Amino acid sequence: MELETLLGYVFSYQVILLVLIVIGLKSSIKFVPQNRAYIIERFGKYNTTLEAGLNFIVPFIDTVAANRSLKEQAGDVPEQSAITKDNITLSVDGVLYFKVVDPYKATYGVEDYTFAVTQLAQTTMRSELGKMELDKTFEERDLLNTNIVSALNEAAAPWGVQVLRYELKDINPPNSVLDAMEQQMKAERLKRAQILESEGDRQAAINRAEGDKQAIVLAAEADREEQILKADGEAQAIIRVAQADAEAIETVGKAAATQEGQKAVQLELAKGAIQAKEKIAKESSIVLLPDSGTEIGSVVAQAMTIANAIGKKA
Repeated sequence: MELETLLGYVFSYQVILLVLIVIGLKSSIKFVPQNRAYIIERFGKYNTTLEAGLNFIVPFIDTVAANRSLKEQAGDVPEQSAITKDNITLSVDGVLYFKVVDPYKATYGVEDYTFAVTQLAQTTMRSELGKMELDKTFEERDLLNTNIVSALNEAAAPWGVQVLRYELKDINPPNSVLDAMEQQMKAERLKRAQILESEGDRQAAINRAEGDKQAIVLAAEADREEQILKADGEAQAIIRVAQADAEAIETVGKAAATQEGQKAVQLELAKGAIQAKEKIAKESSIVLLPDSGTEIGSVVAQAMTIANAIGKKA
């Protein structure tokens, strides 16, 4: 009976020891997920930082004090009021993107790094907006975001946090300022429209003047060409008339050299003499004719004598 009792005690101790060993092994093995880090403390003091993968700690002595995410995080920056350089009150909000780069500093450097970074973003945003005028806040958002990120990284370095970017979501000026800005934009648009209209009128006037000038030049050139062509035509006509007269004279001369031609010449001269005397008779009431000139033969003879005399002189 005593032996059975002793064996029971032995087996119970073995079971307890086995259970303790299993629990110890389980407590000593730590599987750290990707992009996370475990802060290990020993007797309440920082000991080490476990990175992703399989890790071992001393059971019952080492404890996981903090579990930090190394992923990029996004946080809303609540809406707040800020005063610009030209004393305009704005309501602005934004989005902050950051991540933990040093788990030790993020655990022991600040109580709550997310809250701290958000508060720092608000104060920095107010400070940066105070350096700019209202118009610049709308025109230079990228510069404003860059300045805020630079200031945040400088201040958050002791916390083990890196600010990746900051984006302003909304900038809401007062209604009175919005009305003034709308009137200003309307005036700017009206001014640009008037400038464009005047530029269009000026260009149209220039184009019309250029067109008139070109029309005058073309008309002058056309008139000159017309005169040249007309003169050329008249010259060609004179030349052709002269050529025709020369050919006619040549033809008449050749014909007059024959016997029949002489008769024709005598006939033409007689006609001419008769026509001349008829003209004289019409213009004067008294006509004196020689006795020998009353016959056609004598008239022809006189005309031939005159024609022969003219031919000798020529």
